[in-house]
Amino acid sequence: MELFPTENESARNPLTLDVRTEEILRDDLKYYFMSPCEKYRARGQKPWKLGVQILKIIMITTQLVLFGLNNQLVVSYKEENLMAFKNLFLKGYSGTDEDDFSVSMYSQESVYDSLFYTIDQLSRLRELTVGPVSYAEQADGTVVPLVICKEYYRIGEMQPSDEYYDIDSQTETVCLSLDPRHMATWKTDNASFFKLDFYRLIDIEISFQLKGINLQTVRSREMPDCYTFSGVITFDNKCHSGKVKIYLDIDAQSNACKNWRISGTAQKNTHYLLVFDGFVIVVCLTSAVLCTRSIVLAVRLLQRFSKFIRENYNRDVCEDDKQEFLNGWYVLVIISDILAIVGSILKMEIQAKSLTSYDVCSLFLGTSTLMVWVGVIRYLGYFQKYNVLILTMRAAFPKVLRFCCCAGMIYLGYTFCGWIVLGPYHEKFEGLSRVAECLFSLVNGDDMFTTFAQFEEKTTLVWVFSRVYLYSFISLFIYMVLSLFIALITDSYETIKNYQKNGFPTTDLQKFLKEQKDFPRVDPDTDAAAEQRAPSQPALSGLCCCRRVPKDDTVILIS
Repeated sequence: MELFPTENESARNPLTLDVRTEEILRDDLKYYFMSPCEKYRARGQKPWKLGVQILKIIMITTQLVLFGLNNQLVVSYKEENLMAFKNLFLKGYSGTDEDDFSVSMYSQESVYDSLFYTIDQLSRLRELTVGPVSYAEQADGTVVPLVICKEYYRIGEMQPSDEYYDIDSQTETVCLSLDPRHMATWKTDNASFFKLDFYRLIDIEISFQLKGINLQTVRSREMPDCYTFSGVITFDNKCHSGKVKIYLDIDAQSNACKNWRISGTAQKNTHYLLVFDGFVIVVCLTSAVLCTRSIVLAVRLLQRFSKFIRENYNRDVCEDDKQEFLNGWYVLVIISDILAIVGSILKMEIQAKSLTSYDVCSLFLGTSTLMVWVGVIRYLGYFQKYNVLILTMRAAFPKVLRFCCCAGMIYLGYTFCGWIVLGPYHEKFEGLSRVAECLFSLVNGDDMFTTFAQFEEKTTLVWVFSRVYLYSFISLFIYMVLSLFIALITDSYETIKNYQKNGFPTTDLQKFLKEQKDFPRVDPDTDAAAEQRAPSQPALSGLCCCRRVPKDDTVILIS
């Protein structure tokens, strides 16, 4: 059914359309769907939003690079200190971890030697370390003690030769506190504490706190941070398999140094960065206000168009036409602006040494930068040769989403099956997340031979199952699922190419716009432009990028 009546139908229609209102509405709709360059050529409207977006991209990217360089120094400082602590405090550490632990012991003598070695090294920290690290102090000025805790079953007796055991499942924890600066006779004074019953022992934890200063930031003209290292060394015997695993976990928290004095330009450089971050916030606020204003004006224009169609043609606007007004790019820009503002505030707090949330700040800044660069595609979409990607993604997304829901069920089935059956025999199948990552790598053709080869033929049943499992998964997902996935996208691409060649399907909105005459071209510097603006448009506001009209007029121009 055609939206607009023919000439004969209009003649028989007793209702006469308001031609002036219809032409104004067409002008506003065409102006709304113009590109920034077309708006400038049509009415001399300067592309303020485009300029703000370009400025924002440059500033946010610069801000991200500066913060990333600083964050790299922080991460490298933490990682190098962790490596230094492992080499200082763990006996026999080879420089690389064994799986998820650092060192393993297999005899009582080696466990005692490693335990005493760790305590001795912690007591001699000042003599050993080459970095600016020392013992942490409490509020009253005393050193934070070295705490040694052992956890064991309350009662236990076993005779493996007779297959006899008597174990109380309740556990007990006994702790010992030592002053790391005065430990001359710690071993003889606490000999009974270090007498271990290995058949009852669950684990031993050595907790300590150290202080350090990250001086490498001085080279980048920034103030150094002070760090508190909360370390825990664990001798893990939970498995009671004859293998004691040693872990070293460090939680590094940075904070502003209490007493400091620095010469040079570090303080001035910090002030410059704070001013730059403040300017980024102002630019993002401006961008968010302009995009919010455009969304509001788009909604108002949609309401006018819907009212016009309903009153004159007795029908509602279709969903496809409504989606043309609801611009998702503006929503993306607003979200990126909010993330950038929050990230900039966190960065300013970090620069002022009030916060230490580097990971949270990098999350906000990184996500906002991603969205800002993705938002650039909107302006490339005004050119037909660059618009193929956007149109293909929009056309393929619903079909791809439905297809992924079906394929995901099969994928989850293989994930759970591989974890429960193959997990004990292959390191890539030890956890659900690792199984999912391994299968995703196999779909992309990565590390196939290694996955097959690492299955040792310990049991014939599991080995045969692993072959059937891997061959069926690879064949199903690479040759069928992945091929169909690509075919869906290719089909959408071919459809868009045909539309660009033969024309897109015409909607009610496009039919309405096709009846419009050429948009009046007005030179803003001529007297005619002043005469056209005088009756209906006030002077341009300094912030807004479209001309407004009095409230009693029906003209709304949307940038």
